[in-house]
Amino acid sequence: MKAPLAPHRPSSNRVYPPGTPGLHGLTSVITFVVVVSGLYFAREVLIPITLAVLLSFLLAPLVGLLRRLHFGQLPSIFVAVLLAVVTLLAVSTLIGAQIAQLAGSLPQYQAAIERKVETVQEKTVGRADALLSRAATALARVTPDRPNTRHEAGRSQKPTVSAPLPVEVHEPIPSPLQLAQRVFSPVVGPLETMFIVLVVTIFILLQREDLRDRLIRLFGARDLHRTTTAINDAASRLSRYFVAQLGVNLGAGATIAIGLAIIGVPGALLFGVLTALLRFVPYIGTWIAALLAVILAAAIQPQWTMAVWTIVLFVTIDVVAGQVVEPLLYGHSSGLSPLAVVVAAIFWSWLWGPIGLVLSTPLTLCLVTLGRYAERLKFLTVLLGDQPALTPAQNFYQRLLADDPHEAIVQADRFLREMALTRYYDDVAREGLRLARNDTLRGVFAPEQLARMNETLLDIIENLEQFDGMPEEKPDPNAPDAPPAVLPEDAAQLRVVCVAGRGAFDEVTTAIAVQLLTRRGFAPVTANYAQFRRGHTDTLGIDGAAIVCVVTLDAPEAPPYLRNLLRRIRDRAPGAQLIVGIGGQSERVDEVGALSDTQNANAFSDLVNQCVQAANAVSAPLVEKAPRSVGA
Repeated sequence: MKAPLAPHRPSSNRVYPPGTPGLHGLTSVITFVVVVSGLYFAREVLIPITLAVLLSFLLAPLVGLLRRLHFGQLPSIFVAVLLAVVTLLAVSTLIGAQIAQLAGSLPQYQAAIERKVETVQEKTVGRADALLSRAATALARVTPDRPNTRHEAGRSQKPTVSAPLPVEVHEPIPSPLQLAQRVFSPVVGPLETMFIVLVVTIFILLQREDLRDRLIRLFGARDLHRTTTAINDAASRLSRYFVAQLGVNLGAGATIAIGLAIIGVPGALLFGVLTALLRFVPYIGTWIAALLAVILAAAIQPQWTMAVWTIVLFVTIDVVAGQVVEPLLYGHSSGLSPLAVVVAAIFWSWLWGPIGLVLSTPLTLCLVTLGRYAERLKFLTVLLGDQPALTPAQNFYQRLLADDPHEAIVQADRFLREMALTRYYDDVAREGLRLARNDTLRGVFAPEQLARMNETLLDIIENLEQFDGMPEEKPDPNAPDAPPAVLPEDAAQLRVVCVAGRGAFDEVTTAIAVQLLTRRGFAPVTANYAQFRRGHTDTLGIDGAAIVCVVTLDAPEAPPYLRNLLRRIRDRAPGAQLIVGIGGQSERVDEVGALSDTQNANAFSDLVNQCVQAANAVSAPLVEKAPRSVGA
């Protein structure tokens, strides 16, 4: 009676489930709540400091350039800050002048605006009102009239409420001081914030190295290399992002201003400046400026031509800037996933309002960059970064758990456009199978689930027979111990037997090995562990095999059953080349290799190369013994 094929579970390799979250998780949640509360309630103080820090990142390349030109530290900083102040004042003056000019020209377009408003109302509200009126008339026709209720005798009607008396409120005439306060109060707040930002920026640029040293001392004095790398990476990444984004925004704004001027939209320079500023708001900034420009273009012209051309202009500029220019400057990724940009915009807008919306992307990018080096912030990189959250092997295994073979095949097709099939089996499938094996040792799979996963894996392997992938990497023939690249002519006649171990996924692993050996020119046959148990006679003619490959993921642990299997194979086929794989290296691999000159393969590619070497070693004596021709 055959023994059941139960997976081997050595006690030394048992994988235990992870522990349940405890005090550390609760502490993390409390810390997050405290930090978010501090950001919200201290926003009046933190917003100017944050603006100053980000402005220092923007001015740092200019300061560095001036210092390389031998300007000195103080002159370089003051020139950079002065240039920033002049730019801000010029932009503010330009916006104010354009708004005043546009407000003065609006009465000229009053008739066109009124006609467009009437047209829009007639097409929308008017049609809805007419539809409701017809519905009410039809409902009144089918509804029976209600009898008038007469007042009961002896009861008088309620007196009507008299009309309210008109009341007028006269405010006192404001004094000149109150008028000045009303005029300048909206301006004092932004000017005060700008002054604080500039002062803090100057001190940050002056003490940049000292602040860096203090941050290293505070957060990472024990690991200077990691902390210095994180700070430099965050600083350079943000500086590049701000400079590149500013250049793209200025180019887009200038192009929009020129295009609107050609179209004839009034205030073209204003909309160009608004586009340049609002493009700092991800995804929606450009379309806010576009909406305002389209509304004005539609209002000032009786036709819709100007509005249509305005839409075409904004769409063209946004597509070119977002899909062509920005990928060339940032690479194909800025470091954040698209969903992270949207979530960050919502989060920072809730915390800090419009300023938070503008600063959401650079602040989140800074946190994601720091999360690459700080272990406690690593979750931010996983959640918000643009790098894949799972490795290809983990993704392969997750598709198996989700019982989604189609997605696994699609993933394999995508990888095989960039790598060879053997490499895919080594780097993705083999690692995924090892993850599945570890979970099997933990006992998390029911027998039905294991059987279904094996069937799914066999279907995936069968579908990959039609994929070739990239060309295989040929070994260097001049390298020492390089395997021969060419098989002997009689390789197809050599008897190659692939024996699967008794692990839960060893039959699948053997199917991969057979597929690769067949592609290489061999004609292998398969067997399994049960056929070599004591007393079993069905060994598929292994007595005449030239090469025997024992394929199992249990090879690194060298369990007792594997050593017994190798001993029985050696007894049946003493002259065969015996190769064991493909689980990888371990401290106990010598216990397998010490059995009768057994070769160990750590990967599928290694297994195929060793089979090629064995085939050439077997064929060489046969060629020497073959009779020479008469003419030789």
